[in-house]
Amino acid sequence: MESDDRSARFWSPDPDALGAVVVSNSQHETYETYGTYGPPYDPYDPYELSYGPAEPPYRMTEPSYGAAEPSYEMTEPSYGTAGPYGPVPEPPGPHTAPTLPYGVYEDTYRPAYESGGSPLPRRTDAAGHPGGRAEARRAARRRKISVRPDPLRRLLPQALVVVFLAGGTTAFVAKDKAIELSVDGKPRTLHTFADDVTELLAEEGVGVGAHDVVAPTRGSALASGDEVAVRYGRPVHLTLDGQRRRVWTTARTVDGALQQLGVRAEGAYVSTSRSRPIGRAGLALDVRTERTVTIMADGRERTIRTNAATVGEAVEQAGITLHGQDTTSVAPGSYPRDGQTVTVMRITGSREVREEVIPFGVERMDDPALFRGTELVERAGQPGARRVTYSLRTVNGVRQTPKRIDSEVVRQPQNRVVKVGTKPPPPSVAGADDLNWGGLAACESGGRPGAVDPSGTYGGLYQFDTRTWHDLGGSGRPQDAPAAEQTYRAKKLYVRRGASPWPHCGSRLHD
Repeated sequence: MESDDRSARFWSPDPDALGAVVVSNSQHETYETYGTYGPPYDPYDPYELSYGPAEPPYRMTEPSYGAAEPSYEMTEPSYGTAGPYGPVPEPPGPHTAPTLPYGVYEDTYRPAYESGGSPLPRRTDAAGHPGGRAEARRAARRRKISVRPDPLRRLLPQALVVVFLAGGTTAFVAKDKAIELSVDGKPRTLHTFADDVTELLAEEGVGVGAHDVVAPTRGSALASGDEVAVRYGRPVHLTLDGQRRRVWTTARTVDGALQQLGVRAEGAYVSTSRSRPIGRAGLALDVRTERTVTIMADGRERTIRTNAATVGEAVEQAGITLHGQDTTSVAPGSYPRDGQTVTVMRITGSREVREEVIPFGVERMDDPALFRGTELVERAGQPGARRVTYSLRTVNGVRQTPKRIDSEVVRQPQNRVVKVGTKPPPPSVAGADDLNWGGLAACESGGRPGAVDPSGTYGGLYQFDTRTWHDLGGSGRPQDAPAAEQTYRAKKLYVRRGASPWPHCGSRLHD
């Protein structure tokens, strides 16, 4: 039985009955109608078929039009007994209904008012309204039945929607990819619609820097089942065999970084545990690989394998002890190189103090009182003295050159002071220029301008006394004056007194 709001009609078997009882499945109400306006009850009509009343019928009491609501009372059905319009038929059971003929059923029912016959008289209610509310409901049902759509036309849009959704689902499933994404060693499986690795990383918010590694490379196409790995770069401040540098690695442990950087770790010294993880911030790492070093000491040769940080440590590992001033041929604090030979030097030494002379200097001063070309020593120089300490070493039995390690000045030197004449030479003296003044000087002083007699009274080339020297215009002592000035003063004396001032050598003037 259909679940729409069409009424199940119970027709009287008497074709001349004036009315029928109509039961509504949706409102559970009974209505009284008058006159037959349709064919007799057909139990196989798809719109009239009823398998028995689903609910007990109700009867409306005499309506009082104008009231707020009609009143109802339930009546118990009694099948086979006389009803208000004849006997109530018993609904057909599951085993009594006739079999429908095979094929398409054609509905030939037409109401009387559509078949052209004379209309049946209508019953009016107390207010004179024809049919009442029952007639209005029947008209609504007739209109609904008349506009029922064709089942095929109703199913066609639904079929198109199903086809469209099925095609979209197929495309949706085809673009979905199952990818295993591993970020810095942490794998996970995800579903994505990304076409390539770059798009996948952008979807997952995975940033990639210049030192990071992506496999497969960015831009590579993706297919379901692919594996994508991202390994972040980590900075390592590496000191390898004394050489410092900054490198990048994608390894997550120190041991992995050593392998990735190609560092030979067997027998090497590593400043931290090899299993230590390397964070994104990186770390500082000191690595000293194992090297072969030869040590020469006391006439013996020793070759060792070592990862020592200094030559001194390598010498100690070879079992050699340094005493006192002992040292090595290379700096003990230097880094030992592979294949290097180091010689141990046994040193014995002492100190020696020596006194050395500091020579004096010469100071020259211009003197306008002296004739040009004349130099006069005003002060004699005096040398100084210094005390110097030397280190005397013997290396492996061989005496080395003394090494100066300390110096101290004992006495400062005094410079010699020399006056240099800047006065123009004296003019000639008439009557005395042609005499043999060189012969006179050789006789009196041996030709020495600074000569002084044993008594200290006479000096110079011509053995002037001080008083005569000053009378002739000289200054100071005659032996300190230049030779040209002494000759000039001697000529002036000759003009005054002739050769008498030189009683023994005066005759030389005329030679």
